[in-house]
Amino acid sequence: MSAAGCNCRCVHEDFDRCYRAVQSKDARFDGWFVTAVSTTGIYCRPSCPVRPPFARNVRFYPTSAAAQRAGFRACKRCRPDASPGSPDWNIRGDFVARAMRLIGDGTVDREGVAGLASRLGYTTRQLERVLQAETGAGPLALARAQRTQTARLLIETTDLPFSEIAFAAGFSSIRQFNDTLRTVCDSTPTEVRRRAAARPPSDVRPPGTVSLRLPLRPPFAYHGLFGHLAASVVPGCEEVRDGAYRRTLRLPFGNGVASLTPAPDHVRCLLILDDFRDLTTAISRCRRLLDLDADPDAVIDALGSDPALAPVVARAPGQRIPGTVDEAELAVRAVLGQQVSMKAARTHAGRLVTAYGEAVHDTNGGLTHTFPSVEQLAEISPVHLAVPKTRRRSLSALIAGLADGSVVLNAGCDWQAARSQLLAIPGIGPWTAEVIAMRGLGDPDAFPAADLGLRLAAAQLSLPTDQQALSARSRNWRPWRSYATQHLWTTLEHPVNHWPSEEIA
Repeated sequence: MSAAGCNCRCVHEDFDRCYRAVQSKDARFDGWFVTAVSTTGIYCRPSCPVRPPFARNVRFYPTSAAAQRAGFRACKRCRPDASPGSPDWNIRGDFVARAMRLIGDGTVDREGVAGLASRLGYTTRQLERVLQAETGAGPLALARAQRTQTARLLIETTDLPFSEIAFAAGFSSIRQFNDTLRTVCDSTPTEVRRRAAARPPSDVRPPGTVSLRLPLRPPFAYHGLFGHLAASVVPGCEEVRDGAYRRTLRLPFGNGVASLTPAPDHVRCLLILDDFRDLTTAISRCRRLLDLDADPDAVIDALGSDPALAPVVARAPGQRIPGTVDEAELAVRAVLGQQVSMKAARTHAGRLVTAYGEAVHDTNGGLTHTFPSVEQLAEISPVHLAVPKTRRRSLSALIAGLADGSVVLNAGCDWQAARSQLLAIPGIGPWTAEVIAMRGLGDPDAFPAADLGLRLAAAQLSLPTDQQALSARSRNWRPWRSYATQHLWTTLEHPVNHWPSEEIA
C-alpha cells in the first residue's frame, strides 16, 4: 500500500485505510496525516509505537495545525510535528500546494497573511477559505504550528534564553510563546529543555549552531543526490568536506552555513546562522534542496512498472532530485551551464560569487561568500562573464526579469507560468526551462528531453534517443518524469554518481 493512496484531506475521508496504517504502524504515512485520540486529547504520527487506539476514539487530520486547532496536543513520544512533510505539497502545482510551500519558507511570519495572499494573487478571504477546506487550518494556524516546532528545536539544541527563542521562532510576545508551548506540547519551555538535557548528546556543538536530524521516507538513495551536488559545487559558496556537503545560505535576516551529511534514514544538518529568526526558512530550504519530503514508494511503484526502467529503479530505489536553496541562483547557474562542461559552469559561477557575493566567515571550512542576489547581479561587468555574447545577453535578460517581476521564480510560483516566462527570454530554450523547473522549482514531472546525458542513458536502456520520440515515451512515466530523469542519470559513469566525493577545490 503506497502512502499516495490516502490524501486524508478531511477528517473522515478513507477512514479504514488510515486506521489500517495506524494499526500496522506504517511509517510511510508519517507526514501525510496525524491521528488524534479523543479520550487522551493527544495526536500522533501513524507510526507511533504506543498501542493503537480503538477506532471509535480516533480522528484523522491532514496537518498538525488542524489537530491543534481542534484542541489536541502533540504526543511527546513520537513527536508528530517532527515527521517528514506531506509529499502532497511538492507533487501538486495548484494554489494550495503553492501556499503551503510559501508558508514552509516562512512567508507568513515575514509578510503576514496579506503578503502570502498577494504573492499568490488571491484575496486573504479566498486564501483562508481554500486552506481551511484542504488542510483543516488557516494560514495563521499553519504558521503557528511551524513556529512551535522551530521553538522546540531551539530549546532542545541551543542554550539561548527563552526570551530570545520566542522572538527568533516568530512569536510576538513571551506570553504567546509560553502559552503555545503549554497548549501544543503540554509542557513549559523549561520542561522541554530539561527532557532534552536528559537525553545522551549526539554530538558536540559549537556555540551559535543548531544540530538536527532531517527526517525522510526511506528508501533513500542519497549517492546520486549528494554526488550531483558535489560534482557541481561552486567555489566559495559550496564545498565537500569530511563527508558532508556544505554551502552558504542567503536568508531573510542574515547569512548562514549549512553542513549536510547523509545517512540511510535521515540527513544530519548542522546550521550556523547569523540570526535564529532564519531557522525555519533554513530548514525548509535544506529540505527542498535534498527533496526530503518525497514519497519514494509512489515513484517506485510508477516507474518500476516500466520494463525498461524497472532494473534501474530496483538497483537504487529512493532517488531524490538535487534541488536548490534559491530558485534564482539555480536559474542563473543553469544559463551559465548551457553548452559547457560542468567544470566550466562551476568556474563561471565562481567568478560571480567572488565578485558579487557577500563575504562570510566560515571557521569550520573554506566557504567565503554567499551566492549573489538578483540585486547584486544587476550590474554585471563583462569582465566577470567569459561566455559568448548571446549567453551574456540571456543572463542579463534573466536577471532583469527577476528584478522587475516579469519572471517569478520562488517556492510558491506557478510552474507552467514560470516555464512560459523563461522561454520568452531570448537564448533560453526548453532544456534550460525544464532543468530550472526540475531542480529549481521542484516540479516532479519536468523532463529535459534534449539533455545529452539523458539521451546517452536512454540509448543504454534501448529507449528512444530522438528528442521527440523520447518525450513521447516519457508520457508513461508521468507525473514522475523528473525522477525518471534522475534514475537515468545514475546509469552514467559520471562524477555526479560518485559519493563520497573527493574534496573539490
